[in-house]
Amino acid sequence: MSEPIAAIATGQSRCAIGIIRVSGDGCFAVCERVFRADSGKPFASLPPRTMSLGSLSDAGGAAIDRALAVRFPAPHSYTGEDCAEFHCHGSPIVLREVLLSLFQAGARQATAGEFTKRAFLNARLDLTEAEAVIDLIDAETAAAARNAAAQLDGALSRVLEPIQETLLDVAARFYAVVDYPDEDIEDTRPEEIADALSRSGAALDNLLGACRRGRVLKSGVKTAIIGRPNAGKSSLFNALAGFERVIVTEIPGTTRDTVEESVVCGGVLLRLTDTAGLRDASDAAERLGVERSRKAVADADLVFVVADASAAPTEEDADAVRLARESGKPWIFISNKRDLPQNADFDAWENAAQAAHTVRVSAKTGDGLSELERVVGELFPVGDAAPGALLTDQRQEDAARRARDALSRAQNALQSGFTPDAVLTDAEDALDAVGELTGRTAKEELVSHIFSRFCVGK
Repeated sequence: MSEPIAAIATGQSRCAIGIIRVSGDGCFAVCERVFRADSGKPFASLPPRTMSLGSLSDAGGAAIDRALAVRFPAPHSYTGEDCAEFHCHGSPIVLREVLLSLFQAGARQATAGEFTKRAFLNARLDLTEAEAVIDLIDAETAAAARNAAAQLDGALSRVLEPIQETLLDVAARFYAVVDYPDEDIEDTRPEEIADALSRSGAALDNLLGACRRGRVLKSGVKTAIIGRPNAGKSSLFNALAGFERVIVTEIPGTTRDTVEESVVCGGVLLRLTDTAGLRDASDAAERLGVERSRKAVADADLVFVVADASAAPTEEDADAVRLARESGKPWIFISNKRDLPQNADFDAWENAAQAAHTVRVSAKTGDGLSELERVVGELFPVGDAAPGALLTDQRQEDAARRARDALSRAQNALQSGFTPDAVLTDAEDALDAVGELTGRTAKEELVSHIFSRFCVGK
C-alpha cells in the first residue's frame, strides 16, 4: 500500500455534481477526519460500494457541504487500494475546499494519472487496459469509444495472452530440459516449436494488419480540401463542420491560410483542412497560402478536390486534379454547386478526370453530403473490426512489430537448422516485446511517460 492521495475527478467548471477521489494506505482514516455520516457510523464501517449521506467539514469543524460518500475497500477498488469518493455539489470553490481539507487530514495531491497508475501497479489493469482509459476519455467518435471500452474490458489483453503463454511454454520447456538433464522431461520437438511460432506470428499479423484502422479510429484522417478559388471549398468545409467556421464570400482568394476543424463524416473522424484556392497568386500573402495548400496535400491521408459544376473548367481545376492524383493519396472528386444551372462542358471534363470516387453535392443546400459520407466510410472502414482488437497507439504498434520481427527471426533460425538455444533467443525477444505491450516487461520510465498523458484525478 502507499500514501493516501486525493484529487478532483470531475472538471474544473461549475456543474451539478463534482467528485473527489481518495486512495491509498490510511485512506479511510483521512476521510474520517473530514466526513461525518448521518448514520453515525465511522467511515471505515460504512457499507462498501454504497452511497452514505453526510457532512463534509474543514480542519476547524466548519461545514463545507452536504455530500454522498462511497467506500471501496481493497482489493476490490479501481486502484486495488482502499479508495473513497465524495459526491459533492459541483461548485469549484466547494470542491477546492474539500480537497484542502483532505490535504490537511493527511492526503497529498495526486499527480496526473496516478490513480490509474496505481491500478496498473496493483495488477488491476494491464498496460493496454490502462491506455484504454485515456483513449475512452479522449474518444471523438462512437466507434472510438466502443473500441476503447472493449480494450478496457480486456479485449486486446485476451488476444495477447495466448501469445505470451505459448512463448512462455516454449521457453520453459527448453530451460527445464537444460537445467534438469537427469529428469525425464520430454524435449520440445522442432515441429512443435514451429507450430507455436506460427500461431503466435499469425496473431500478431492480424493485429498489425489492422493498425491503419486503429490510427484512423483514434487520430482521425487528415483531409485536405483543395480546388481553385470560389469552387466552394469553404462552403463545403462549413457544411461538414455544421457551422460557419470560415468566411465565405464571392470574392476569389478569400481564404489565404489553412483552417482546420475536426468533423465526423460517415462515422470517420476527419481532420479537415480548408486551403487557399490554387492559382497564380497576385500577392505575397496569397502565394504563401497556395504553398501551404500544397503542403496540406503532402501531409494528408485523404484529399477532397472541389470543382464548381456551374462554371467552365479551368487550368486551376486541372491543376487540383493533378496535385491529388500525383500525391498518391486516396482522393474524392467533389462536383459542387449542383443547385445552380450546370455548365455544358463540365460533365465531360468531370469524366475525363477519371477519379476513382466522384460525388455530386451542393454545399449550400446539403444535397449529396450523405453520399460523400458513404464514400468516406468505404475508404476508411473502422467499424468492421472486433471491438477492442485494434492497436490505436504508436507505442503499441512498435512493440507488436518488434515482437513479429523477432518471431520471424526465430522461424528462419529454426528452418535453417540452428540449435534450439539460438531459436530461443529470438523467441524470448518476441516475448519481451509482447510483455512490453501488456506491461509485464515495461520499464519504469515508459510506464511514467504513459501515465503522464492522463489528467489529474484519473
